[in-house]
Amino acid sequence: MSIRNRRAASLPAKLSRTWLLINAARPEDYAPGLASEADSVIIDLEASVPDEKKDEARGHVVDALSGGMTAWVRISGTGTDDWAEDLEALSGLNGLRGVMLAMTEEPEQVTYTAMRLRAGTPVLALLETAVGVENANNVAKAPGTFRLAFGTNDFRKDVGVSDDPMAMAYARSKLVMASRVGKLPGAIDGPPLATDDDDAVLAGSAHTASMGMTGRLCLNRNQVDAINRAMSPSEDELEWARELLYAHAQGAAVGDGSYLPRLARAQKIADLADSYGLWNA
Repeated sequence: MSIRNRRAASLPAKLSRTWLLINAARPEDYAPGLASEADSVIIDLEASVPDEKKDEARGHVVDALSGGMTAWVRISGTGTDDWAEDLEALSGLNGLRGVMLAMTEEPEQVTYTAMRLRAGTPVLALLETAVGVENANNVAKAPGTFRLAFGTNDFRKDVGVSDDPMAMAYARSKLVMASRVGKLPGAIDGPPLATDDDDAVLAGSAHTASMGMTGRLCLNRNQVDAINRAMSPSEDELEWARELLYAHAQGAAVGDGSYLPRLARAQKIADLADSYGLWNA
């Protein structure tokens, strides 16, 4: 039986702001996560599951996605034995919305993954190393790539940088630019600390949005609402868009050369507000 909340279930994944990761070895957490306001839910078969529990965790995922639940699944990187076993277990499951490929560094890794799944299954490429970030343009253009995501914690370990926004700005910009080059939806940023309070989550997510990224991973479902708020049009933006679109509908003069770009931005804000259910919030 599906327990996905209706708003999130109907939202196209290209617009997803929050990507909530759930430990695949803890099936008791599936239902609460899927009932949350997270736009997309990823059941994690990779980093959160120890080697000795991989087979058991795959069984839980197969049971859930064969029994009415729908979710994304994070799978292990192509350089591991678990990659093939994960794909064998997931291939053909009706509830599989897509996969997140860990440790993506080369475009062929995405394509090989997509080829082992049902045709059309989207692949989120998780870039977690210097090589992956430097190859972001090629990965973004690879057949099968749906969106790019930034694995901030593993990237910091690989490169040796701090979590200071300036230290991470280059990598985030690479993913943003590559997403445009590959004609993909906006890039997805790494998660806040699971222990961060709402103020910290809001501030970090506002920075994510300012960099041009349109989604964020999440490890704690109590942080979902804060990420959603920070990654959505603000109240001021909604009011501005409402006023401009109303004036346009009433036949207001076009004005200077900036009018049409402003009108397009107002319409984009209105469309996002409709998708996220913000007008009546």
